[in-house]
Amino acid sequence: MAIQTPPAPAPDRRATGGGNPGPPQYRRLFGAGREVTIHWLTLLVTAALVLAPVIPILYQSIRNEPLYAAGGSLTLSNYTRLFTEAGFGSIILDTLFFAALTTLFALAIAVPMAVLLERTRFPAARIVGQLLRWPIYISPLVLAFGWIVVYGPAGFLTTAVREGLGWVPWNLYSLPGMAFVEAVAQVPIAYLFCANALAASDTSLENAARTVGAGPFRILRSVVVPLLRPPMLYAGLLIFGTGVETLSIPLILGEPAGITLFSNFLYEQGIDSISPDYGLLGAASTFVLVTTIGLVVLQTRLLRHAQRFVSVRGKANRSNLLDIGGWKWLGFAFVGLYVVFGALLPMIALVLRAFTSLLTPLVNPFDLLTLDNFRLIFDYEPYTESITNSITVAFIGAVAVTLLGTVVVLVSRRSDFRFARVLETTAQSPHAVPGLIVGIGFFWAFAWIPGGDALSGTLLALIIAFGVRALPSAYGAISPATMQLGAELDNAARVAGADWWRTVSRILIRLLLPAMLASFLLIWTQMIREYAPAMFLAGAESQVIGTTAIDLWTQGETGSVAALATLQIAVTALVAGLAGFLMRDKKDKKEKAHA
Repeated sequence: MAIQTPPAPAPDRRATGGGNPGPPQYRRLFGAGREVTIHWLTLLVTAALVLAPVIPILYQSIRNEPLYAAGGSLTLSNYTRLFTEAGFGSIILDTLFFAALTTLFALAIAVPMAVLLERTRFPAARIVGQLLRWPIYISPLVLAFGWIVVYGPAGFLTTAVREGLGWVPWNLYSLPGMAFVEAVAQVPIAYLFCANALAASDTSLENAARTVGAGPFRILRSVVVPLLRPPMLYAGLLIFGTGVETLSIPLILGEPAGITLFSNFLYEQGIDSISPDYGLLGAASTFVLVTTIGLVVLQTRLLRHAQRFVSVRGKANRSNLLDIGGWKWLGFAFVGLYVVFGALLPMIALVLRAFTSLLTPLVNPFDLLTLDNFRLIFDYEPYTESITNSITVAFIGAVAVTLLGTVVVLVSRRSDFRFARVLETTAQSPHAVPGLIVGIGFFWAFAWIPGGDALSGTLLALIIAFGVRALPSAYGAISPATMQLGAELDNAARVAGADWWRTVSRILIRLLLPAMLASFLLIWTQMIREYAPAMFLAGAESQVIGTTAIDLWTQGETGSVAALATLQIAVTALVAGLAGFLMRDKKDKKEKAHA
């Protein structure tokens, strides 16, 4: 649990030496005025950004006319029609089943991998651990395309298995198949939660179990796995919530099979509908919003007593890894199956499909090499613009969100602002709002607010929507680094006569630069992958990679989709590699300076 740093005492500016610009009382009022202004402005801007997509949805759900239409009255008939005419009851059951299966599959894969790599003598554990993290940089939409290329009805491996066995033991276009594909994309998240918890925990409990004769498997079953309950619970609820709101898998795999979940229901009612029923769309959006918020509240309540599982007491002993003998090779095969068949093979097949006219085991792919898929992308200006737009939105958005997140963290963590806790909660709340809901909400907000039409369909609209979605990530990346900075830095600056803003801008922000760089990389990666809000907000000249890929997929241009996905992977890998190099370079310079 984070430890609140007590606010620095207000400095006695009368005690500071020369250069007095005026009476001490005036200087105190001026400093306090600037400080209070910044604090309130930060809260108001953050609240406006977070509430802007939510309030129009709630209001539209109880109106019988679109928000932008004159007249209309309040009604609850939208909710009645949602559950009686739209078949929403079966959609709820299918969505919950899909989310539960996704969570079960993801944890069943991630937890054993975390235990194997962090608590046993596992072959090439460091390299494998890095490989397991890389799918985080890949959009679930891209991964879904890769899985279809390999495991779809006409996929490379499906065709090979059908030729050999006469039948195929999997079906992507079913709820279990969809859930497994989504789970493969979510495994790295669950793995990181569990692996980080194990890496930070003490092995004294395991050593105690050894002294009473417990074997490695008994220690894993009775000591290690029970300690993973909090990260498993946190990751499980996070994955379940993602399963409820995800759009890529239901849209790409569900719609062809006639399977409708929350997300593609909203898509069908909004984007795909010739005359959208905005009242029904508002009611459905509100239901999804309440569901995801409820999951977050449940997560918070269930983790109230997580301190019972704390095992980090002083310095941890990391030397006594468990030796499970020959079973480690079975574990290595288990991890290898996920890495190779879950992530690596679909990505390789997707890249190979981008450079071939057709991908099939019946023909040597090197006989079908072509650049036509890329030519279609670069010869048609709107497709090329979508790449430029994605990079622009990701770069500007990552800078803006990182700066805003830094100010929010500093106000909520390093000031005496009376509403600091409210600001912190507000900044973290967008992670409970699905991306599609953010898009719908801002679409209505821009149509409802005077002058908002000027933002509709622009890149600025996408930056705002994507930025709101990414704000909790920026807060989570910067807040821990802020808590590591001692309060004596603030106190020293205050004693020297600096007000809050001068202390923050001259001292704390400079010390937070490494965390801000990490936040920039995280937000850039998140925003280059983002596309759900753009389904409602993007105009003809503000399409992004995700929306263009879906458009190409609906046209049957599989090769061009693969080419676009390959370009996205290449750009993401380039930026991630460059940021990693810069961070390592800073770390090396710091170590040399200390030496």
